[in-house]
Amino acid sequence: MTPTGAPVLTVRALNRALLERQLLLRRAALPALDAVEHLVGLQAQSPMDPYYALAARLDGFDPEELSGLLASRAAVRIAVMRSTLHLVGARDCLTLRALCQPVQERSFRGNQGKRLTGVDLSRVAALARDLVAERPYTFHELGQALAREWPGSAPQDLAMAARALLPLVQVPPRGLWGRGGPAAHTTTAAWLGQEPDPRPDAGAVLRRYLAAFGPASVKDMQKWCGLTGLRTVVDGIRPGLRTFRDENGTELFDLPDAPLPDPDTDAPVRFLPEFDNIALSYADRARVVDPASWRRVRRVNRAAPTVVLDGFIRGVWRLDRAPGTTTLTVEPFERIRAADRAALEDEAARLLAMAAQDTAHDVRVVPAAAA
Repeated sequence: MTPTGAPVLTVRALNRALLERQLLLRRAALPALDAVEHLVGLQAQSPMDPYYALAARLDGFDPEELSGLLASRAAVRIAVMRSTLHLVGARDCLTLRALCQPVQERSFRGNQGKRLTGVDLSRVAALARDLVAERPYTFHELGQALAREWPGSAPQDLAMAARALLPLVQVPPRGLWGRGGPAAHTTTAAWLGQEPDPRPDAGAVLRRYLAAFGPASVKDMQKWCGLTGLRTVVDGIRPGLRTFRDENGTELFDLPDAPLPDPDTDAPVRFLPEFDNIALSYADRARVVDPASWRRVRRVNRAAPTVVLDGFIRGVWRLDRAPGTTTLTVEPFERIRAADRAALEDEAARLLAMAAQDTAHDVRVVPAAAA
């Protein structure tokens, strides 16, 4: 039960706490790897999303620094939280994959697993492990190879079984800035020389979540990672946490010394990628976006890149490339204040300087009524 005497945090107070911990109140002078580890990974279904995420958070960010981390294997791309692809530090990869393994298996059982009844999944995993140890395989290649042993099963289903059962890393050149390549995979053992941690400390991971996302409820934590039954874990670490309530009375947990900025702290304009930590890590997104506005961000299985104004998602953006020119188009959900217009254009120019170095730049803001 929520303590009746716990302090109440307003939506705006929660928003400013989130921005502070997500390095979005001011750009941080941090190495890219330190930022990735602080944020407990970056969502990375779209290969370039982590670059835009760090460009919004780090002072003087150079995309080649992050590419270098992937090329040197100091960071990797792997399915962890919510069974989705993330870019994480190599050290975190082993803990997070082990912690989120039940999420991978649950997702698989609810989808492709229903069509693989009677298939010995342990044999699928063993054969797939041997194959990708020789060289990285795309899921298409892996499915075709596995189907030679199980010709009655769909290759894609067999490949997804391997994805769920094995800690598969997506290897470069996929995910490198300005370059590309097939989404090819091998295991952490082959790529990093290590297997996932057999005894991940869930409490330690949740404390790191709170450092980057708190204050948060148990449901928020479960939304972030995809695990269920975390109440017991939170109760185990409760003595080392402080508690609050939100305006709906929900109990929120936090680290004792985590920052809680003044709710009236100014928040800068930021352009965030289509899948960003701040929009995907809470059961209740009110601290970052109005529910009605979220429907304009989420698009079936995709999401639009977002514009943060005064700390909240208040628009979407896109890059349109034409011969010689790259245009950044902003579609606000409401009329942009004159005081925000110059800051928005400055931030857009900064993003274009990174994303379109070899073309002319143009910034276009669609009137809110037409957005």
